[in-house]
Amino acid sequence: MACGWQKHRLGSWRLDGEIVIPEFVRFRSSAREFHPARGLRGLPVFLLASLLTQQALSQPADVQPPDVVKRVDADYPKAERVAKHEGQVVLFVTVDSDGLVIDATVEKSAGEELDRAAIEAVKQWRFRPATRNGQPIAARIRVPFDFELPKPVPAPAAATAQKPAADAAAPKQASPPKEEPAHSPDDGHDHATFQDEEGEIIVVGRARAPQRGASDVNIRLGALRKAPRGNAAEILKLAPGILLSNEGGDGHAQQVFLRGFDAREGQDIEFSVDGVPINQVGNIHGNGYADTNFIIPELVEELRVLEGPFEPQQGNFAVAGSADYRLGLDQRGLTMKYMAGSFNTQRLLLLWGPANESHHTFGGAEIYDTDGFGQSRASRRGSAIGQYEWRIGRTGLWRVTGQAYSVDYKSAGVLREDDYDAGRKRFYDTYDDWQGGQASRFSISSAVEQKAGATLFKQQVFVIDGSMRLQENFTGFLLDTQQPLQDPHTQRGDRLDKQIDTTTIGARGSARWHGKALGQRQEFELGYLARGDRAEGVQGRVQASNGVPYAKELDLQSTTANVGIYADGAVKPVGWFTLKGGLRGEVFTYDVLNRCAVNDVRFPAGAGFDGDAGCFSQQPAGQYRLPTQRTTTSGSTMLPRAVALFGPFEGFAMSVGWGRGVRAVDPQFVNQDGQAPFSGITAYEGGVMYAHQLGDVALVARSIFFQTQVEQDYLFSQTAGRNTLAEGTTRTGWVGAVRATGDFFDVNTNLTLVRSTFDDTGLAIPYVPSAVARADAAFFGDLPIEFGGSALKATSSLGATYVAPRPLPYDELSDSIFTLDASATLGWKSLEFGLQVSNLLDNKYRLGEYNYASDFHTEPTPTLVPERHFTAGPPRAVYATFAVHLGED
Repeated sequence: MACGWQKHRLGSWRLDGEIVIPEFVRFRSSAREFHPARGLRGLPVFLLASLLTQQALSQPADVQPPDVVKRVDADYPKAERVAKHEGQVVLFVTVDSDGLVIDATVEKSAGEELDRAAIEAVKQWRFRPATRNGQPIAARIRVPFDFELPKPVPAPAAATAQKPAADAAAPKQASPPKEEPAHSPDDGHDHATFQDEEGEIIVVGRARAPQRGASDVNIRLGALRKAPRGNAAEILKLAPGILLSNEGGDGHAQQVFLRGFDAREGQDIEFSVDGVPINQVGNIHGNGYADTNFIIPELVEELRVLEGPFEPQQGNFAVAGSADYRLGLDQRGLTMKYMAGSFNTQRLLLLWGPANESHHTFGGAEIYDTDGFGQSRASRRGSAIGQYEWRIGRTGLWRVTGQAYSVDYKSAGVLREDDYDAGRKRFYDTYDDWQGGQASRFSISSAVEQKAGATLFKQQVFVIDGSMRLQENFTGFLLDTQQPLQDPHTQRGDRLDKQIDTTTIGARGSARWHGKALGQRQEFELGYLARGDRAEGVQGRVQASNGVPYAKELDLQSTTANVGIYADGAVKPVGWFTLKGGLRGEVFTYDVLNRCAVNDVRFPAGAGFDGDAGCFSQQPAGQYRLPTQRTTTSGSTMLPRAVALFGPFEGFAMSVGWGRGVRAVDPQFVNQDGQAPFSGITAYEGGVMYAHQLGDVALVARSIFFQTQVEQDYLFSQTAGRNTLAEGTTRTGWVGAVRATGDFFDVNTNLTLVRSTFDDTGLAIPYVPSAVARADAAFFGDLPIEFGGSALKATSSLGATYVAPRPLPYDELSDSIFTLDASATLGWKSLEFGLQVSNLLDNKYRLGEYNYASDFHTEPTPTLVPERHFTAGPPRAVYATFAVHLGED
């Protein structure tokens, strides 16, 4: 090389104590070089380190431009060399906050072949991303590539006869991008504005929430995107301590376990997608029900999981924590992907990202169909998401997102262990093939971010409409007992039939200010969330023989309004200490119409009383009343939260957190005119974080001890078929996580140990595992094989999960779980072929295990003694994929 490159490394931590996860990424530069060992080719080389260092020193202390870590030379196409075709290609290159080159478009063309060579080269460069206050940010920059044939070299004099020929074509030096303070959002978020000598280049990215210590995990998928995942919920496994289960079928929301909480389908985790809430308020199947199946996994660019209620921005349901999916599509152009495999499974995926647009402008749609891995497990769904993001002025963004989703699925439900052991049922059978459901979700949202002086303003509005029907049977023929006032009948069956319709409309907004005091950066934010939810839910019982409904158990219409406001600050008295936190206030109002307020009348009046009808118009003693009853109430609470961060010290940083959270009451449990009961949550934690660069390997590790106390909990009852009130509970545990990223690999591992107990008895909370371990590993790179002038690109990945035995009611334990998944892809130019294998070892495992009484008419003389039940985990499945990409690489 005629000119060397000294790596200029940034610190692994933000200057205000917030952790930065360093990851290697691809980058750009500008110059030309003649390399005699490779023949004639135009090659980009790095900007001189001295120039970059001088430029960095001339900028404000909180801004650093991108830093090159690795480059790949551009090949000078043979046909162009033979034709003596020279020229300059100028690219617009987008480097994301991980330093990956996620987009490269041609601004100035030198012909199709040279353009392609330049793009292929720059896509393989890796960077340390641009930063503001140490926080990685996205940047878009110009990249000139000069393709020139070597100039004739004069015959050297004797004194210079051994001079390398490369000196004859010494590279030109290009000036590094110059930061333009007047237009750069100085807020520590994902914004950047740069200018080079050839003209202004501006990138305005979406704001990132300031980190909250050891339990705040921002997961950039990177190469781990290749790991086999059937839905977006499975991305959650990259966060420490998360276990997923599902007894409801392929279209049912995942049951989530986190930090010792059985969060069911969302009651203890606040889910959102780009800030739009997913949890449904008033869903009678489970308040907080959060179905993430509408999210197309390939459109998820990042997942933020904050474990515990430590941020004032967290609202209702943030008991165990919160999870926000951030959408984006790095690859520009058109992509079609088709998958086919076991159990007659097929999936067609279409993606498109317009060239010269932000990677947050995209469209995607999928259709999925499968027969399932056993009886009553078929599923089919369709989902579409479209988003457009554009700039407002010089420092603002406006984003509009639309989404549509519909699913129809079957569910096998539970099996009794004794029926399986006796051979009356096979492992993947079902008792009731009517079980299953349908669901739909439609939403539209609009979000604006605008920088004005030292303040960043954000505003978002959203409208969501959803519906679901669910049929499930946990107990068989146990609950339809003969009542004295009913006509004589046999057991008709315990199948539940639920219909739920929900509508949500809301808005959220904030203003975050920053300034300087005590020589340090100080921040302050004010914000709000306002949402209204209207839900209608009916739960009835239907006959097993023909599906005819015979009883109504619930018929509720609820309107819930929630307004939350908060003040959040980051006070930094000295460089090694930051105190973050504030206060959140919540107000909830309820208007609940119970259309079936009376289901039992002990002493009816009148000869015409029909004991089979239900939803009676008499009080228990026989006096007349309306069958409906309306209840209105309200409640408010104040939630202080604080996190103290110490460091960094030689790559280490420590945090201590304390916070109060809230889970609002389920509308079906409200009482007239009383303070609406809340489940109060108090959480504590202490953690140590470490980030270090070991050569070409970026290493991030964390160790966290935590405790969470819940004043009144909700636990699922198989007999009632929904969540029911329980006593106070406490979770105490430890979390450890490590992620290592290098030039050819990305490995993410985590382990959670937890003890979950009832406060009054000290007994273990059922179904919550004491240990969960997860490991994901991806390996990637170019193979030493070329076809048509292009190398083969290969990736492979593994995912392993271990779950320790879980406590069950009546002092029993479940089995442990171990699964291993694998995938591999091979890419060539615009084509990609892949193979995915789930449950590689074909373990026959029980995904969920329970212990309760049931009667499924499998024995002549049933017993009401509690018996083990289970839902079967899927067997080995093999899927082949084919993808073709057209347009920008």
